[in-house]
Amino acid sequence: MTTHRIRVGIDVGGTFTDAVAVDATTLRLLGQIKVPTSHHHEDGVAHGIVEALDRLLEQVDCAPADVAFLAHGTTQATNALLEGDVATVGLIGIGTGPGAVLTRRLAALGRLELAPGKRLPLSYAHVADPADATAVRAAVEELTGAGAQVLVATEPFAVDRPEGEQAVLEAARPAGLPMTAAHEITSLYGLHKRTRTAVVNAAILPRMLATADLVDASITKAGVTAPLMVMRCDGGVMALDEMRRRPLLTVLSGPAAGVAGALMQERISEGVFLETGGTSTDISVVRRGRVAIRHATMLGKASYLNALDVRTVGVGGGSMVRVGQARITAVGPRSAHIAGLPYACFADLDDLRDATLATVRPMPDDPADYAVLDAAGGRYAITMTCAANALGRVPEGDFAHCDQQVAQAAIAPLAAALGMDVPTAARRILDAGVTQVRKVVDALVRDYRLDPDTAVLVGGGGGAASVTPHLAALTGMEGRIARHSEVISPIGVALALVREQIERIIPGASQEQILAVRAEAEQAVVAQGAAADGVEVEVTFDPQTSTVRAIATGATELRTQDRSHSADATERLTAAAVSLKTDPARVRVLAGTPAHTVYGTEVRRRLRAPRKPVRVVDADGVVRLHASDAQVAATTVAAAPQLLARLVREATSYGDGGVRAPALRLLLGSRIADLSGVLDPQPLLALAHSEMRDRAADEPVVAVVEVRS
Repeated sequence: MTTHRIRVGIDVGGTFTDAVAVDATTLRLLGQIKVPTSHHHEDGVAHGIVEALDRLLEQVDCAPADVAFLAHGTTQATNALLEGDVATVGLIGIGTGPGAVLTRRLAALGRLELAPGKRLPLSYAHVADPADATAVRAAVEELTGAGAQVLVATEPFAVDRPEGEQAVLEAARPAGLPMTAAHEITSLYGLHKRTRTAVVNAAILPRMLATADLVDASITKAGVTAPLMVMRCDGGVMALDEMRRRPLLTVLSGPAAGVAGALMQERISEGVFLETGGTSTDISVVRRGRVAIRHATMLGKASYLNALDVRTVGVGGGSMVRVGQARITAVGPRSAHIAGLPYACFADLDDLRDATLATVRPMPDDPADYAVLDAAGGRYAITMTCAANALGRVPEGDFAHCDQQVAQAAIAPLAAALGMDVPTAARRILDAGVTQVRKVVDALVRDYRLDPDTAVLVGGGGGAASVTPHLAALTGMEGRIARHSEVISPIGVALALVREQIERIIPGASQEQILAVRAEAEQAVVAQGAAADGVEVEVTFDPQTSTVRAIATGATELRTQDRSHSADATERLTAAAVSLKTDPARVRVLAGTPAHTVYGTEVRRRLRAPRKPVRVVDADGVVRLHASDAQVAATTVAAAPQLLARLVREATSYGDGGVRAPALRLLLGSRIADLSGVLDPQPLLALAHSEMRDRAADEPVVAVVEVRS
């Protein structure tokens, strides 16, 4: 029996459930298991989760007590919405006068289309006075009589005055139904959008509660004492009790698991992550060491659900080639998986004997221009994976690797029909597929203002080698395939941090109010099991919308990763020089802490002051922070307040757009505290002071200050 403490990540997909075990100290992958997802078992997907866990523990020779962290991601919420398999929602609107008019209009949410021809099942009842328990009970009876299985209470301005919604739920409690208040789902203004988000959350609540209870009971019965966590759609995990309250946060968590894996395992600080499966590629952004998040669109409408900004292209490793007029016209969107055809490159050479090229209509509504091979072994699809293997782009040991000779034989009939050699035909296939992906990547680079010279392309998923290497060659960007790319999603689940996001609309927010939102986010992740000493909080304040946002992240235990293979000074300097696109001789060390080293150089410009780009490199030799033009100052916790006040004062700009404090980041201990989201100098300095509280007076602090243009 091993003495490893392990972190377990389980990713429940539509077809398979993947589980991985990661060493809790070194974060090294120890084992991986794949089992069919148990949709039709009496215990649902919970059965597959437990089966995967049992087999995984046996493979890595661990006992249930060795599990230090256990989390799972699931497509159940997403699938429920896509398929229209949801509960009937009873919506109780509250209000009199103009407020009643606004809430009564919410009955129209029953017209939301879940799937073609299937609308959100919703019944509406109105209560004028939330303190009238008799009226509330009558409304509940009306809704349950109409088939309601879950209740939602909503009232205008409940974000500021939640007492009405709370009173309605308290009076409705004897009905025994799952319940939620709209203000509990989001604290942002906008009655219609807030209620719509709460209603969709409620629609999947009963089903998700049943699964949560089954999984929890099964894990406990198996002897696992670590608390069960669930993957969120923003790349973090949450406690099971939090999932029971807000199951909507698990929608779109599939792509989030993959980018979380790339972020934690590959240590990306700036780049684009492409998770390629057999049919499609999910594309997302990591900027300044964080995943890009936005309010998700659900059922065709904007919501207040904070989810990964992921953009999907219908091109994957199994995407089939389309031909016409003696040329390759496109790749996909139909894949060999959906067409029910094997990849030609995974056949034996003997199976491809006497192969002839034909075109087919894979599905009844598809065009009849998809290329296939009819050969001795049957009919085969020509795919992106075939082309990548023919060019030697798929590394040995990769999930999608095959014999290059077989892959070339698979492309040969198509090449002959097009009048070109096999390598040219293979490149044309990849060109056609990757062109679609490139358009999205270019848009993301532009939208998030990534620097193409420093951003990296990282590929994950079983089909990664069919897209990422060729895209890197076309764009000139650095590209690589993530380690263990075929299980990057469960790795992401295993390595994910507890996350919570608090949003408040506070006109003219004072520094005390901003600090209060920060404290609320920090307390929320600690309440879910994060170690208090390791919590990081990023705060932003948007003066145009008066929105204060605090994002807190933390591990369920303080992870002390094995540093026996840390980069030495030369390796760290080289990493900085490569990122700065300059000779190492022109790079100098500006400052440092035990965990990070700050490097900089100088770029001279005609008739303008020199630009001073900066890179922060961690002990592993990974660039963790890019700054195109920054001032760096080293100090101690005791001396920092006075120094920061001066730096912020000197770097604050004033203009027609108002006051703009500099973008400030602090290197403290093992952390990089990002305070760049606050534009007002006083709250900025207050947040900086809060980051340094409870630290020793002589502890080193490094400030990286960027003047905003």
